[in-house]
Amino acid sequence: MSLTRQQQQTLRAAVDRIIPPDDHPGAWLSGVGDYLARQFEGDLRPVLDTYRAGLTALEAEAVARFQQSFALLSADQQDTVLRDIEGGELLTTWDVGPRLFFKLLVDTTAEGFYSDPQQGGNRNAVSWAMTGFEEASATD
Repeated sequence: MSLTRQQQQTLRAAVDRIIPPDDHPGAWLSGVGDYLARQFEGDLRPVLDTYRAGLTALEAEAVARFQQSFALLSADQQDTVLRDIEGGELLTTWDVGPRLFFKLLVDTTAEGFYSDPQQGGNRNAVSWAMTGFEEASATD
């Protein structure tokens, strides 16, 4: 993946707050990271710099609010940071629009979680099993 280690840790924590694990795996274990890595080499290449800047800013926002890395915050603290970013309530300066980044993060997390497993996400079709979706047979 073309992200720094810190950006990857922040990404993992963020996508797991967007789709947290419960009785089923959360976003990261369901392959969202693999989906994004693949898409950053293709369709998402034009927004890779936006993603990088957003993850760096998200990390800075967490440190400004709670004096520790986003990945180390409690779930409630992570939710607070994400909610405030979505609402544009910032303590730090961002090089990318925070609402733009938040929408991109949510949209691409959902894409990776619910996509066809052949696209790199939705490992073992976990989201399809969770929602009761069954792939139509070729004869339908």
